[in-house]
Amino acid sequence: MDTADFLIATARDGAAFADACEAAGLAAPVASCPGWNVGDLLWHLAEVHYFWRTIVGDARESWEGYAEPARPGDGELLGYYREGLAATLSVLRNADPAQVNWTWSADRTAGFVIRRMAHETAVHLWDAQLAAGCEAVIDADLASDGIDEFLTHLRGDGIEGAAPVAGSVHLHCTDVAGEWTVRPLPDGGEDVTREHAKGDAAIRGASSDILLALWRRRPLSTVDVVGDANVAARFVALASLT
Repeated sequence: MDTADFLIATARDGAAFADACEAAGLAAPVASCPGWNVGDLLWHLAEVHYFWRTIVGDARESWEGYAEPARPGDGELLGYYREGLAATLSVLRNADPAQVNWTWSADRTAGFVIRRMAHETAVHLWDAQLAAGCEAVIDADLASDGIDEFLTHLRGDGIEGAAPVAGSVHLHCTDVAGEWTVRPLPDGGEDVTREHAKGDAAIRGASSDILLALWRRRPLSTVDVVGDANVAARFVALASLT
């Protein structure tokens, strides 16, 4: 996928997210985000969009000095989100993907943010549609790219105190292109390669199901696990999703 694809996805899924939130009602619980209702989810994505359009729009070199906006009342929240989505898309469409700005990743470019916003919006659309009682899936090509982004940028150092994976994991999308092998490194961390290779465990399934399992939105039982199931379980449990 390229920049244009990510922008199209953010526009499409961002609009669908607002519609799902409206259909569910702001007081509805969000089962995939324990302790949140739909209003909390709506505000979260509105604030995430605000933050990143500020970083990219001002080409900021640091997050320091950022001031979080005040949360609108529930009666104004949907309108605030929709206006913010339009503003975010305008900023991202006008940004050079090579522009240097702060991110929490090693990739400190606007292009990273453009990709990140597509995936942030897609996963939260799934959350909102779940709250609205819809059986939703993430677009297959976007989900495959989301797996790649997750493995490359989002696993981090893992949850403190979590058991080490202690084995290699192969991930294989069965509906679209996408294969990765993740091997633990002797000094900590992981080596991710985009290849078909035998792992101690393999996670196979539709790209949307794999991505949602990695984000711990759906259980591992929704995909096929081959080989050492304990390695696969530790692999999914290790990632810090904060």
